[in-house]
Amino acid sequence: MRYDICTIGHITLDKVVTTQSIKHMPGGTSFYFSKAVRQFDVKYMLVTALALKEHHVLTELRNEGVEICALPSDHTVYFENIYSANQNHREQNVLHKASPFVAVEMPDIDARIFHLGPLLSDDIPVDLVKALAAKGMVSLDVQGYLRYVENQKVRYKDWEDKEEVLAHVSILKANEFEMEVIAGTSDVHDGAKYLAGLGVKEVIITLGSNGSIIYKNGAFYEIPAFTPDEVVDATGCGDTYMAGYLWKKIQGASVEKSGEFGAAMATLNIQSSGPFSGNADLVERLIAESNESRYQRILPVLTSSF
Repeated sequence: MRYDICTIGHITLDKVVTTQSIKHMPGGTSFYFSKAVRQFDVKYMLVTALALKEHHVLTELRNEGVEICALPSDHTVYFENIYSANQNHREQNVLHKASPFVAVEMPDIDARIFHLGPLLSDDIPVDLVKALAAKGMVSLDVQGYLRYVENQKVRYKDWEDKEEVLAHVSILKANEFEMEVIAGTSDVHDGAKYLAGLGVKEVIITLGSNGSIIYKNGAFYEIPAFTPDEVVDATGCGDTYMAGYLWKKIQGASVEKSGEFGAAMATLNIQSSGPFSGNADLVERLIAESNESRYQRILPVLTSSF
């Protein structure tokens, strides 16, 4: 079988600390992406690695219809995410690391899109990225390549293999801070162009409550953020955005429609704690309601000009 999307990344044990609560839950790009995409019409596979004692997390996902290949690891990644009142920023600590993914241990899987979610800099080596790019498009959430652990604290720095890796990446997602670390500029347009210059075909820069910008074929697409009813927990919102974006891309949607769908999913996700639990109809309803509200706001301006 050839899958539409195959996600590769560690499932983590997460301690999420916000101004409202302290919660313990599974996490990681692979977990949040899988939970978000599980109710969509898509041929999907998750490849992950975690300790045997945490395999109960996989049972939950499998019961929800997610097909999983679990590679062995002595430990499961353990993250502590601490959010201030500003949910766009967080402090992270790492108590355990898991075994990296290596090409010789990977299952023989074909997919239209391989979505990579490294959580730390040594999770997914260059040779694996090259091997996957020979099979299908590689989508990358870049954050993990910029992370290293120092005295259990997560630090950020540019990574030395970026040119070799990004030459094989078709779609890249970074937030504005990660973009600045890689590109050396805080200007979103310049940063996106820099990443495209390294070979990336579609550059997605998420800007939190300010929406996102997508750069493809020399053109910029500005994707506005949706307004949540309340901000509860931003954990996993970037992964949820990418689940929506890639699913719409598989459906043949445009850059704008794919970005809009991903942004709406992220908004629904931020309104509650834990992973996205809705479906495509719920996302489309939010988009329709937002467009109607936007039309009602601009209608008086349009009519007053005549």
